[in-house]
Amino acid sequence: MSTPEILYDFGTGRSDPSTFPTAALQAAAVKVIEEEAQALTEYPGGLGHPGLRRAMAQREGEREGVFINPDHIMLTNGSMQAVTLTAEALQENHGDTVLVEEFSYPGTLNAYRSLQLAMVGIKLDEGGMRIDHMEQTLAQLEQQGRRPKFIYAISTYQNPTGFNMPEQRRRDMISLAAQYGIPIIEDNCYADVHYEGKIEPAVFKLDDRPEHIYLGSLSKILAPGFRLGYVYARPPMLDKILARRHDAGSNYLAAAIAAEFYKNGISAHAGVTNPVLHKKRDLTLDGLSTELEDICTWSKPSGGLFVWLRMPDDVDRPKLYTLAQASGVNYLPGVSFHYANRNMPYLRLAFGHLTEAQIQQGIPILARCIRKARTSNEPRAFTTLFD
Repeated sequence: MSTPEILYDFGTGRSDPSTFPTAALQAAAVKVIEEEAQALTEYPGGLGHPGLRRAMAQREGEREGVFINPDHIMLTNGSMQAVTLTAEALQENHGDTVLVEEFSYPGTLNAYRSLQLAMVGIKLDEGGMRIDHMEQTLAQLEQQGRRPKFIYAISTYQNPTGFNMPEQRRRDMISLAAQYGIPIIEDNCYADVHYEGKIEPAVFKLDDRPEHIYLGSLSKILAPGFRLGYVYARPPMLDKILARRHDAGSNYLAAAIAAEFYKNGISAHAGVTNPVLHKKRDLTLDGLSTELEDICTWSKPSGGLFVWLRMPDDVDRPKLYTLAQASGVNYLPGVSFHYANRNMPYLRLAFGHLTEAQIQQGIPILARCIRKARTSNEPRAFTTLFD
């Protein structure tokens, strides 16, 4: 039996291929190969290409309004290496407890499972991690002698929900972390994919204690094929993370090309990519509003690449996936994002790499599949994404 052709892939989270700066990167590649040929014959070392570290320090410093030392940035082979190295640096034993969002990035969840960390999920609402639930959970874990090794949070344009944690909630999370002496790993891969509204401050802007760790990426604003991410951490935390690194450094050529391309900052390129993505977000939201307003609800992200959709409980989720695939539509189901692998009535729609026509054609097809997969015709029993 042949596999159906996927015509509308809402499953893959990446930016618009049409905005990839081919000519500018070609020019940058020619320049750096000529100028840095000697360095390319050597191992780059633990921190990585100094020019890209300076560019990323400038990127973060300008956004947050604080000085970032480039020597406190470590380049990684994609942000997933950063996720793994930082967890290893803070882990002491298999079974160590960590706090994560109830729904979070599957790559991180799978990495933590491989490390045999015991994840405890914190409930979400439209502002991200619920601080009341975090406070209750920390108190319960403390009574059990299970103080978490760290809190992992995607606080800006969270994956999969798109939520943006307000500043006061970030401060409350920082206060709880300080109360229990727990580091925060803030994953900020999507911060440059900004459409509207307030840009909320990073944890390191709000709290200058050196326990916290910050993760960044170029996958969402440039291209995932570059495999470039980074860790911002200050000593002695940076030294603990570097001690877990055994690969002699990240891709020097990719870093050199990106450094040359971003030598004047990241805003010019973001000014090209973000309006395109903004329009695609709007087309996705418009399509959902037209097709599913009566039975579903969804996030309305002010940045990032994802829309999180809640379906009625009576949707037969295995049947829905089969129907969608047969109709040429792909998406990621809620179970992929749940910290405990629970099959919840959600799905994530990634809109960045699809054409506008694919979005406009694909959403109605998905909507018909959702309706066909229902086992009743009951009206919607919820108005929010989370109870």
